[in-house]
This record gives sequence, C-alpha cells and structure tokens, in this order.
Amino acid sequence: MNDIQGSYNAAATDYHAILRDYHRADPFEKGALGYFEQLVPDGPVGDLGCGTGRITTYLAGRGMDVFGVDLTPGMIEVARREYPELRFEVGSLFDLDLKDGELAGALAWYSLVHTPREDLPAVFAELFRVLRPGGHLVHGFKVGDGSRNLSSAYGHDLDLEVYMYDVADVAGLLASAGFAEVATLTRAALPAEKDAAQAALIVRKPATP
Repeated sequence: MNDIQGSYNAAATDYHAILRDYHRADPFEKGALGYFEQLVPDGPVGDLGCGTGRITTYLAGRGMDVFGVDLTPGMIEVARREYPELRFEVGSLFDLDLKDGELAGALAWYSLVHTPREDLPAVFAELFRVLRPGGHLVHGFKVGDGSRNLSSAYGHDLDLEVYMYDVADVAGLLASAGFAEVATLTRAALPAEKDAAQAALIVRKPATP
C-alpha cells in the first residue's frame, strides 16, 4: 500500500490531466458504466478506488448520488480541487468506513489492478458487506495471467505491479463472496494496452439470504 500511495501521490496531477476524459473516447467503458447506471436507479453509490474522481463526476452528471473513496491522499486532493461539489474521502477497500448495507451500488473500476489475486477475496467480502441487499457492483479489470511491473507512467517514475486476472476466476471469487452474476462484458486489447484485454463484471448482492 505504501508503494501505491507513494507512486500515485507523485503522479496524481498528471494522471488526472491524461485520463480525466478517457471515458468519452472508450465505448466499452461508457457501455459498462451505462449498464450499471440503469441497474442502480436510486440510493448512495460508492466509487471505491476513485482515483482523481473522473468516474465519480461522470456518474454524478448522470444523476447518481455518488461519492469517492481512494487510498491515496494525493489523488483525493486533486479530486476535491477539481470537483468541490462532490464528496471524496481517503480510505482502503479492505476496511471501508461504511455501515453494513449502506450502498445501493458500488464500483471497483480498475481500482484493484495493483491487488494480487490472493487478496481479492478479502476485498470482495468487504464490498459485499457495504452493499444493501439487491445492490449492484461493477468491477473493471485487465484480463490475463500474472503481473507486470509499471516503472514509468503519466510522466513519472513508478514502482507498481499491475495484475491481470482470468475472467472466470474473478467471477468465481465474486460468487464465493455471495454475489450473483448479472453481466460479463469483455473487449480485446487496444494497441496501447500491451495485449491486455479488458473486462467488466456486474454482480448483485441477493435480495434475500
């Protein structure tokens, strides 16, 4: 976590400048988020691992009651500066400062790409806890096997592991946490994505035990 915070604290401003409007150019991202939006008509939504708030503000503009949480204080500083009308808090997806069943919807949109596979069950259990029965989660991630080191990005030297996951494996981990499958969306890698396909899994916390 210290590596993640250190790397993104340094890169936060340039990260935001590069990625703030990425969703406008990516039909896959807009499609997955639009699908999720239609499934969560009302109630609080947590953009968990929100970075500098680019998805948070996009969903707020679509009428969702959304707030952001991120591990990195530098990211949250940029988010608060850029989108002062929205709520952003520093926090960990392993231990969210949220009540049981507080959220109608949650996003883990590429916010677990630095999380090794063995730690995913703990995060998924925490996301299950904070969702209300009938609530939905959308999880975006890179498809593949293993990891690669990210030593430079956004104009900065970094030291991060980027993990890729098998779609069926992630779906199984979500099911083990108690979630029910709603939709699986995938697309092939773009030239700049180093041969990593992309996936979005939308799941639901069952309305009854």
